[in-house]
Amino acid sequence: MYFCTPFQEFRMMSKKVAFYTLGCKLNFSETSTIARSFSDEGFDRVDFSEKADIYVINTCSVTENADKRFKSIVKQAQKVNPEAFVAAVGCYAQLKPQELADFDGVDLVLGATEKFKITDYLNDLTKNDFGEVHSCEIEEADFYVGSYSIGDRTRAFLKVQDGCDYKCTYCTIPLARGISRSDTMENVLKNAREISEKNIREIVLTGVNIGDYGKGEFGNKRHEHTFLDLVTQLDQVEGIERLRISSIEPNLLKNETIELVSKSRAFVPHFHVPLQSGSNEILKKMKRRYMRELYVDRVNKIKEVMPHACIGVDVIVGFPGETDEHFLETYNFLNELDISYLHVFTYSERDNTEAAMMDGVVPKNVRGKRSKMLRGLSVKKRRAFYESQIGTFRTVLFEGENKEGYIHGFTENYVKVKAPWNPELVNTLHKVNLTEIGEDGIVRFEFVKDLVV
Repeated sequence: MYFCTPFQEFRMMSKKVAFYTLGCKLNFSETSTIARSFSDEGFDRVDFSEKADIYVINTCSVTENADKRFKSIVKQAQKVNPEAFVAAVGCYAQLKPQELADFDGVDLVLGATEKFKITDYLNDLTKNDFGEVHSCEIEEADFYVGSYSIGDRTRAFLKVQDGCDYKCTYCTIPLARGISRSDTMENVLKNAREISEKNIREIVLTGVNIGDYGKGEFGNKRHEHTFLDLVTQLDQVEGIERLRISSIEPNLLKNETIELVSKSRAFVPHFHVPLQSGSNEILKKMKRRYMRELYVDRVNKIKEVMPHACIGVDVIVGFPGETDEHFLETYNFLNELDISYLHVFTYSERDNTEAAMMDGVVPKNVRGKRSKMLRGLSVKKRRAFYESQIGTFRTVLFEGENKEGYIHGFTENYVKVKAPWNPELVNTLHKVNLTEIGEDGIVRFEFVKDLVV
């Protein structure tokens, strides 16, 4: 006679699961992989705003704001279904598991390695009086779990690397994700082919430090392959129409990689290169592995071979010891640099980091003012980049959302465009002539010819 386990019993009752992802593209790729494990167990996935039996929140802990958002998201889930089981996974769950478990409504907290086995921790979906914690020591996070997202029909985030061996003084990621380690080349290429077979037009490569790709590929510390090897191999995979590099450290962005992208069949002319500060003195305090002169060299090299390339920049304001002079040095450095937009982060103290113990704390109101100035500079930079593209011919990949009667898309070099909503355009590539910038800062265009792909 066959008896069902408690898990099999509630699995067969068509339970519903919903997911919410905080943070980076890497988190999105991992949420998608975790969601597929629920589908394999017979769960139906629903939107987070809908009533579900279990809500899974993939957390981030890069900034204080991400921590605060977690609590509001738990409350949001409880409002929809007070009896729902709530599980927290991800970086914040690894760094401060008990803090999350103590929050009202949280039933299960899983750390860096446990999150990929979440269904193993579900005996039933009865709410707990206290949050249950399963979190390894971060030294045990030394193996690799491949992931990719396929929730968006137009693009997928493909994880190729995890963890980081850098010791930046403001960063908790090595504490949350462990050492640098990579997927095997064989598995990356297999995942890329699987994605292309699902009619997804664009793949975005993601990881914690993707330029370090190859380290730990087969469980050892040496590099079996390099990032250049990776992009070279991916560029040869048939069926992939666009490949985009999400973010890469300037010291790991080599001339050979830039040259390959400039001649590539599939890689697009878009780079996101973290800077963090335009002051060498602050860069040293951050323990970054380059000086501003190297950053200038990387930007110049990109623009030399791809004048139309889009370059995004990460920058932190209000780091301990950042004086008005340091900030103006950063502002002027970025103002003069041929970049396209900024991602501005207001420094927030993170426990167990060197920076949290440093003197020269910048008042929060000053951090806010500096952040506002750089966000304004970003608007100016993006506008100037868009203006430089008016009158050029580009290829647009249209996305699937109807936003107030308009459909949006991005060119290969990351110019955002819009047109009146037409469902036939969703997930298609079209050749266009960029004509003007609207009042909303989004570019209008004219179709040049029929469907490209």
